Amino acid sequence: MKPQRHIENIWLALEIGNSRLHWALFKGETLDLAWDTEHLPESVIQQLAQCQTLDDLLLIIFPIYHKTAAFSSFLPPIFIASVVPSQTALWQSYPHVEIITLNQVPLLGMYPTLGIDRALALWGAGKVWGFPMLVIDAGTTLTFTSADINQCLVGGAILPGLSLQFLTLGQKTGQLPIVETKIITSLPPRFALNTPEAIQSGVIYTLIAGIKDFIEAWWDLFPQGKIAIKGGDRTLLFNHLQALYPEIAVHLIVEQNLIFWGMREIN
Repeated sequence: MKPQRHIENIWLALEIGNSRLHWALFKGETLDLAWDTEHLPESVIQQLAQCQTLDDLLLIIFPIYHKTAAFSSFLPPIFIASVVPSQTALWQSYPHVEIITLNQVPLLGMYPTLGIDRALALWGAGKVWGFPMLVIDAGTTLTFTSADINQCLVGGAILPGLSLQFLTLGQKTGQLPIVETKIITSLPPRFALNTPEAIQSGVIYTLIAGIKDFIEAWWDLFPQGKIAIKGGDRTLLFNHLQALYPEIAVHLIVEQNLIFWGMREIN
């Protein structure tokens, strides 16, 4: 049964990603708070299921939250979009939960294994900024997902994201170090003279070139098509695009909350 929102029309949106949980607190159509946490163990989720009020819930999942009188009288529903089945299963104990599925997203032409995160982000971006729309998600994986003016899926692509490429090189080779994305503040030299910068150069320049190629192919199909970028590495990749291809970067919509906009549109 679909959970009913409380009379105050307050509800929680939860995106269960490959690496983290992404949360949003809505008051009606308005996103009031958004934050991230690590994946929660089953014991903590069971603790959340025993909460009686939103205040109690936020004290557990929103570390800098301070108890107020505003959310003291009810427990809100949680609407979940998940790409991690093992995590999804843990939330069945929560009393007011709905797992959002592909058949709730009004995009046309979707295939059965399309990720719910990709579908919701594309739907949210298109409803806010218009179609045709290409969404680039720079998360654990780097994905491209697009729809035409008729809100019909055009298609997309999936490849390892920036951090995953660095991690794989460090873990699957004998001598290469793991490069942390947080240490990258500017473009590395293209022809590097040390191993860490050589890894940065190889991954970053080919990744940016790939993004540029997909964007140009998108504009070949839809010259007026819009492009939005989200995900944990969005700012880093956008800054590099801005440095290398400012004529492309100026057209990008940088917005982390695309999935939440998609959830808002279907709730």
